[in-house]
Amino acid sequence: MSEKPTLDIVLAQPRGFCAGVVRAIEIVERALEVYGPPVYVLHEIVHNQHVVQDLRARGAIFVERLEEVPAKAPTIFSAHGVATALVDEAAARELDVIDATCPLVTKVHYQAQRYSLQNYTVIIIGHPGHPEVEGTRGRIPGPVYVVSDTNDVANLQVADDANLAYVTQTTLSVDDTKDVIAALRARFPRIQGPDLSGICYATQNRQNAVRQLSGQVDILLVVGARNSSNSNRLREVGEQPNTKAYLVQDASEVDPAWFQGSVRIGITAGASTPEVLVRGVLERLASLGVASVAELPAEPETTTFRLPATLLKKTRTAV
Repeated sequence: MSEKPTLDIVLAQPRGFCAGVVRAIEIVERALEVYGPPVYVLHEIVHNQHVVQDLRARGAIFVERLEEVPAKAPTIFSAHGVATALVDEAAARELDVIDATCPLVTKVHYQAQRYSLQNYTVIIIGHPGHPEVEGTRGRIPGPVYVVSDTNDVANLQVADDANLAYVTQTTLSVDDTKDVIAALRARFPRIQGPDLSGICYATQNRQNAVRQLSGQVDILLVVGARNSSNSNRLREVGEQPNTKAYLVQDASEVDPAWFQGSVRIGITAGASTPEVLVRGVLERLASLGVASVAELPAEPETTTFRLPATLLKKTRTAV
């Protein structure tokens, strides 16, 4: 019988839930307390099936179209934001809407709308088809394009290259967007764009931690959903010449074959991943032979976002 490997574990810090995800989940939980089940949620509240399944078990019903929601029912928009047409549709059906859009996403909506109203053609830097990008696109009344890399910039055809502005998907880091922004500015010198404060602090912080960690470990495990763009990006950032990186949704996907001999393992988690899943991975690794567990030193994240005023008012009334 082969001996267990010797596993030393280093936990990234920060990791896991960001303030926008904490707020979105609390909105659903509070709504279930105030209204009682069922409460309807348009799209996944955040990109993590474990979170969605837990809320579903408590009485949340997740839908892909508003027509699936009964008239006047309590309805929550996901953290990724929605298009204006969906806001109007919800109002026409008299749905009792609670907006869980991350405040950083809302900020991008306002930026894009201001540019459009000033007669700029808006370019969104992001992943086509991602719920946040589609929500932002649907908030812009004028022309809009989406680019995800420098090749898209090179092939972009616009009617008026003198009046262009860009905004970015919040879940891309400064490092993710810098080359695309540079390409836009090189091709369109008069292009306008916001400062980088709209970039998600959590995305940048988690990528910085992974860069620091990946130089110290042999294997990096990213705990996160396969449809989470920030979790996938953490895996990409962590993949180094001497570091293998794997995305696992939970402990059941940890493969013992990855660990041979003495191995140093780094662990991080996407911004929509609950800490309980990280703990599950740690327990799984403990069964394989963990010698030590350490955590990277880092300043704690202190950002918080207030709940929607309408929900707070209903909460006080219920009490």
